[in-house]
Amino acid sequence: MQPTPPKKLYHDSIVIDGLNVSNWNSPAVFDDLRAGNITAISATVATWENFPQTMDHLTAWIQRFRQRHDIVQIHTVADIHAAKKANKTGIILSFQNASPIENDLDRLALFHALGVRVIQLTYHERNLLGNGCFERRDEGLSNFGIDAVHTMNELGILIDLSHVGDRTTLEAIEVSEKPVTVTHANARAYYDHPRNKKDEALKLLAEKGGIVGTTPFCNFLPTRFESTLEDYIDAVDDMVERVGIDHVAVGTDSTHDQPLSFWHYISAQQGTKYPSTFAPTDLDYEELSFQPKDLATPAEFPNLATALDKRGYSSADIVKILGGNWMRLFAEVWQA
Repeated sequence: MQPTPPKKLYHDSIVIDGLNVSNWNSPAVFDDLRAGNITAISATVATWENFPQTMDHLTAWIQRFRQRHDIVQIHTVADIHAAKKANKTGIILSFQNASPIENDLDRLALFHALGVRVIQLTYHERNLLGNGCFERRDEGLSNFGIDAVHTMNELGILIDLSHVGDRTTLEAIEVSEKPVTVTHANARAYYDHPRNKKDEALKLLAEKGGIVGTTPFCNFLPTRFESTLEDYIDAVDDMVERVGIDHVAVGTDSTHDQPLSFWHYISAQQGTKYPSTFAPTDLDYEELSFQPKDLATPAEFPNLATALDKRGYSSADIVKILGGNWMRLFAEVWQA
């Protein structure tokens, strides 16, 4: 049997970006998602936001779903299949911080009812649940954090550990009764950056059925802002070797069309103090491309299949990396 050509394989596959934090007020973002024939993305709704701010963002998404005919909200795995069939991009509402729940665990059920399906425990620094990757000390999960993990397990909310501190990451994997994810990071042994993950965490996550969204975000690659698509495939190769093909996917951390104010906000301590103690101030955010050459926007996503094929991945394994592994994890955690 002849192998499927990569372009056809991509067209036929469910393609998922495990983390996208682009400017949702930009029509170009949605145009590029459709140009790239992306089936679904995990779209960041909140990073530092509190409860009322997050509710405002969710209200804006409800309006987008009503106004745009090229996107659809995702609640279940069946919704992703339906988005593929309808030639639309499915939007998985996600948080990159648990700050929106403030000190009320019942808000997790509220956000789940509104369609939030992925929540990262912490973002960069400490919150009521635990510690972020840039916090000066990491004491692990709090009592409140442990309760939050159990509650998310019960509701069917996928736990993300991308920006979470090392000890808090390990404890969350151990405490969770369901598989968890790192939606957008690489191995720290591959490139030494606090946002990349230690082997101990990666291996434990995989042993318990989790997924790592390898990221092409240039800050987390050894070739940095000179990175190409081939450099990103090197990182994919590295992660496959570390955790196995069944536990590797893609999370671009795309920041398409974001203004300078966005970078100052996410780089601020607790979203308010800029400059912070952890973020560089010498980067030209408006000039630098944080995505590698030939994968600069969602419209170039089809290049992934061709690059993986050239690297020697089988058709079955390419399908897993493009979205099949995410689908398996979503089905297990969401149970819908």
